[in-house]
Parts: sequence; structure tokens; C-alpha cells
Amino acid sequence: MVDVHELAIAESVVSSVMERVSGPVTVVRLRVGRLAGVVPDALTFCFDLASAGTPLEGAVLEIEEQQGRASCRTCGEEFLMADAFLLCSCGSADVELLAGRDLAVMSVEVA
Repeated sequence: MVDVHELAIAESVVSSVMERVSGPVTVVRLRVGRLAGVVPDALTFCFDLASAGTPLEGAVLEIEEQQGRASCRTCGEEFLMADAFLLCSCGSADVELLAGRDLAVMSVEVA
């Protein structure tokens, strides 16, 4: 079964790369935050589907996962987040998300 969310993201990545790059693409590097709600394996599978018949067909999708990071407005502590549970160790839920929701094309290699 194909996840519609990851397929839409893969189609967007393919479209974005094709708008900016001419020629056959060999590698696409993405940074995906752990809090972005994206399953890397599903995205890789969907990228292969979305790139079929395009200059990106056969390109390798390399995904760098970005750790979630937040700052507590109550105690000032900065901490890493494994999931979207926004709660500081001091017990405060008044936290600011600093990183982890990103999804960006970092680089592309062209043959």
C-alpha cells in the first residue's frame, strides 16, 4: 500500500528538482525532521514511484534525519525530542520547537 502523504511529498520533491536542474539526476539529498510526520522508508519507496519516467528515475534518495529540539520558556532548558510530546523535564508544556519539523532538499547530484 502506498502512503498518500509520502507520495505527495515525493512528487513535490521530484517537481522541485526538475524545475531547477536539467539533465539526469543521480542523487537527491533531503533533510527530514523527526517531527515532520514523514516515514523515511515510505518516502524512499514513493520517491521511486514519483520519479519514474522523469530525469530523476533511478536516482538515489539519501535522507538525513534531523533530531527534534525544543526550548522551555519556563526554565530555559534546551532539550532533544524523540517525538512530538512537547513537555520539558521540569514539567512545563510552555516550550518552543526549535528544530525537527524541517523537510528540505539539501543537494542534488547530476550526471
